[in-house]
Amino acid sequence: MGRGKNIILENITIEAVASEGKCIARHEGQVIFVEQVVPGDVVDLLVFRKKKGFMEARTIKFHTLSPKRVEPFCSHFGTCGGCKWQSLPYDEQLKFKWQQVKDNLERIAKVPLPEINPILGSPDTQYYRNKLEFTFSNHRWLTDEEIQSGADLEKNALGFHVPKRFDRIVDVETCYLQGDPSNAIRTFVREETMKAGYPFYDILTHEGWLRNLIIRTASTGQLMVILQVAYKNEDLDNLLGKIKEAFPQITSLMYVINSKGNDTFQDLEVELFHGQDHIMEEMDGLHFKVGPKSFYQTNSKQAERLYKVAIDMANIKEHELVYDLYTGTGTLAQFAARSAAKVVGLEYVEPAIEDAWINAKLNNLENVHFQAGDIKDLLTEQFMEKHGRPQVIITDPPRAGMHTDVTDALYHSGAERIVYVSCNPATQARDIQLLAERYKVVEVQPVDMFPHTHHVENVCLLRLRD
Repeated sequence: MGRGKNIILENITIEAVASEGKCIARHEGQVIFVEQVVPGDVVDLLVFRKKKGFMEARTIKFHTLSPKRVEPFCSHFGTCGGCKWQSLPYDEQLKFKWQQVKDNLERIAKVPLPEINPILGSPDTQYYRNKLEFTFSNHRWLTDEEIQSGADLEKNALGFHVPKRFDRIVDVETCYLQGDPSNAIRTFVREETMKAGYPFYDILTHEGWLRNLIIRTASTGQLMVILQVAYKNEDLDNLLGKIKEAFPQITSLMYVINSKGNDTFQDLEVELFHGQDHIMEEMDGLHFKVGPKSFYQTNSKQAERLYKVAIDMANIKEHELVYDLYTGTGTLAQFAARSAAKVVGLEYVEPAIEDAWINAKLNNLENVHFQAGDIKDLLTEQFMEKHGRPQVIITDPPRAGMHTDVTDALYHSGAERIVYVSCNPATQARDIQLLAERYKVVEVQPVDMFPHTHHVENVCLLRLRD
């Protein structure tokens, strides 16, 4: 056994799940982070990174498989970057996610906590997503067996990126994340494009034509398909026409011409080929227009439960003013508007605010006001003087959490209750620590939106101290 990296550690027992889906083991008092194992596995490890206080290692041999293990349901498990926890039973996943919330609040926030509520598991653990993006590539990920076979192999792929390899795509046969007809559409498009010999995009040389396929399904049964290509040609109408004919249930068939170096299209025009330029979603009696660029929670059923948790915690009275920070397309704001005197929603993405106004009109809600801009610049004393001081603040920031100017504004807002919805309990805990002198945590509710992944949402109710 060597002293630095590339040392081999034998008969190591995997102890617990850590953040980002990795697991923890220990050797001579040092923590080791390992991927693609589960607690209870006994393994030999090859250390490839050694830092002060911890090591990172990969498994080179399994001696004993954990009794907690279950057989992964997907043939792409271990190669595809999604659903990394398939080898853990769902109830075990939920235990570790609950523990992750508890650990973050205790170690980072370091504040007195109430008893943390049991985690709300997702009713669907497969086919729970309403949106998937598939990438076309002429650099298909090849297995060791395929490489060693020496056969003339198909290099084109339509699927997902291999973790840490932006230039390699797993050609997906069946994906268990999105319900019908998602798999059928992707398979049809792949077969038709390969049969026609259309060039799949090369991310290294920026050559080729087919770039990206997005499929959005709604709880209303409506369906959006967006094809992204590098340039417009006569083959485009032909391909889109075949998709329309094969899947007449498509509500919105669109395309994007993208000659940039990446697949993002927020700054590009989305063209309508057939149907409407949007699909309609429905949640708890509210209706939402979802366009090609709209953000909408990807687990619709569980999003409704998440929003109800937030609204129940907020306990909004009919005379109260509510601020909804990072409001997105105003979904949560409109849940709140049914109870409040008025809701003010703030969001830094301008097209999202345009959607929020449209959705408020759809739902006949006149007691809402939406404004676009950087939250840290908008949420000032002058803003509160103009729009009124809120009794309730709901905040649902991105993974990075809130800017310190925003936590400072919340600290001085005087709001009686703050409901903090987070997709990253670590940054949530950091922000709660900054508010702790004036606000105490009175309720904590973890919610699982993404089964078979390490991600967990958490909702905290903070109350102004007497």
